[in-house]
Amino acid sequence: HVQLVDSGGGLVQPGESLRLSCAVSGRTSQMYVMAYFRQAPGKEREFVAAVAWRMNSKEYAESVKGRFTISRDNAKDTVSLLMNMLKPEDTALYFCAAREGTILATKIRDYPWWGQGTQVTVSS
Repeated sequence: HVQLVDSGGGLVQPGESLRLSCAVSGRTSQMYVMAYFRQAPGKEREFVAAVAWRMNSKEYAESVKGRFTISRDNAKDTVSLLMNMLKPEDTALYFCAAREGTILATKIRDYPWWGQGTQVTVSS
């Protein structure tokens, strides 16, 4: 069983940056893919980014490419999402998620483990 704890959200102005973090505990000795999803008010949860165990492959949603960077520290069992040039449309509740294996899945149903979420609000 894997436990995930999200942190790092907050209120920022458009154009600013924010870094989200996710602490992983439990069966961390197994290889797994880490990902971030987000859910805006009144909208469905959507994929943001994913990173493989060895960080040799990453996947991003088109809406965040070039602005967001996902990374992980396997020694510290953490994953981070650096968000630059934030826009009001990035406002959402952000969740980290984990799945076993090496495939960079982008569907909610492919991730059995989830953090509690952290709120990101981009507003002037």
